[in-house]
Amino acid sequence: MTRLFPIVLLSVLFLSGCGHIDLYERTATLKGRVWRSSEKPTFRFDIKDTTVPYQLYVLFRHTAAYNFNNVWVSLSTTFPDGTSSKVQYELPLATNEKGWLGTGMSDVYEHRVALTPLGREFLFRKAGTYTFTLEQIMRENPLEGVLNVGLRVEKKRGG
Repeated sequence: MTRLFPIVLLSVLFLSGCGHIDLYERTATLKGRVWRSSEKPTFRFDIKDTTVPYQLYVLFRHTAAYNFNNVWVSLSTTFPDGTSSKVQYELPLATNEKGWLGTGMSDVYEHRVALTPLGREFLFRKAGTYTFTLEQIMRENPLEGVLNVGLRVEKKRGG
């Protein structure tokens, strides 16, 4: 057993050297299991390293009562220099063939939907505080069955 420990330790260290580092993850809980278009959760975090790529995700948690295969969101970004931008995204949540695409337990489903296409890199160009605001822009308002929405930022490591 003692001979096995160094091998296991080195394997864990090697495997942790690849992939992503969690940098930021926050969610906002929505009252009454509904997301009104007037509710715009805001997420702030600091970026120090502008030389490495990042991956951005929207987190979306809902019940089986959610009636759509997707959700349209608007993501507003305020940069450290005070400038801002706004981008709309369609986030796929289900298909007719597979059902819900996220992970689920009982009647609750969680999705982590990448905003940066697979294989593409996102670089923060300036160090400082970034502010992201999520807004649902679906035709139906409010959206029933939504528990939480959030943002996740991962720093990509070489590997």
